[in-house]
Amino acid sequence: METVTARPASRLWLHLLLFALTVLTTYSAYPWSFGGSEDLQRLRMESLAFSLSLMAILGSHEMGHYVLARLHRVDTTLPYFIPLPFVGVGTLGAVIRIRSRIPNRNALVDIGAAGPLAGLAVALPILYWGLCHSRVVDSPAVQATFPGENSLWVLLRELFTWVMARITHATPAPEEAFTGQMQIIFGDSLLMQGLTRLAVGPLPEGKDVLVHPVVIAGWFGLLVTLLNLLPVGQLDGGHMAFALFGPRARWVGKGVALVLFLLTLFATASWGVWLVVTSKLVGFGHPEVVEPEVPLSRGRKWICALCLAALIGCAMPVPLRQVLS
Repeated sequence: METVTARPASRLWLHLLLFALTVLTTYSAYPWSFGGSEDLQRLRMESLAFSLSLMAILGSHEMGHYVLARLHRVDTTLPYFIPLPFVGVGTLGAVIRIRSRIPNRNALVDIGAAGPLAGLAVALPILYWGLCHSRVVDSPAVQATFPGENSLWVLLRELFTWVMARITHATPAPEEAFTGQMQIIFGDSLLMQGLTRLAVGPLPEGKDVLVHPVVIAGWFGLLVTLLNLLPVGQLDGGHMAFALFGPRARWVGKGVALVLFLLTLFATASWGVWLVVTSKLVGFGHPEVVEPEVPLSRGRKWICALCLAALIGCAMPVPLRQVLS
């Protein structure tokens, strides 16, 4: 006798409510996190442009997963958007719940790749449009250091210096008076560099781009794509790694964790958060598909190669820096 498991009823109202709340929190987050125009009406338009652009990118990413899951008859939910008031960009993104096993490795690649590729398909034209409507301004060159000024190595070194000064009762060095303003510097991926050159041309020395609000949304879209394409566990990239390598994908994920640890140590300590998320919350394992004997098609291997290219194009060792201008 076959046992039928009842699925919970669809709660469309909850998905719509979370979507509306996330529009509100991303709208409110723009002036809170990034400032903007002093003109109130213009600031409202900038916040709305940022919010709608970010929601379009995140929504297309999750709907890519949803549509391909439904095409492969995999039971899944609509996207749940996650609002986050007054912190960062106003959201932790969106997720869907897959409630049944994935039939084979071809379906696994389709479902895993559909999200990042759909998100990129929306993010890239948004970025290009925003860069075309941005301004080139004077900006002093900001030199990168190694190890990075916010790396775990530097932070531990500063902590050690502080502890030794306490122990030895050394006279503290005079504090410098900072009169400048904190400036957020967004990391440059290969895709961002290419789009910037295409939209505004080569930047002379001492020049930078004062970006349109939708560029910030598109940049975060690239960051979301980067994080999801890491070949770890049940991340999107992890789905494709398992489809390609089977149980050996666990070692690929551990290799990525080592890279994240090195970035945390020498580039920026913020990578430590994603290191904990991937290694402790996501994990390195992956459930087997229903039909493991079905071979991976050549077309799906090309899709995996395309996603690897997208991962490389979105990669940036230091996503965000704060410096005094």
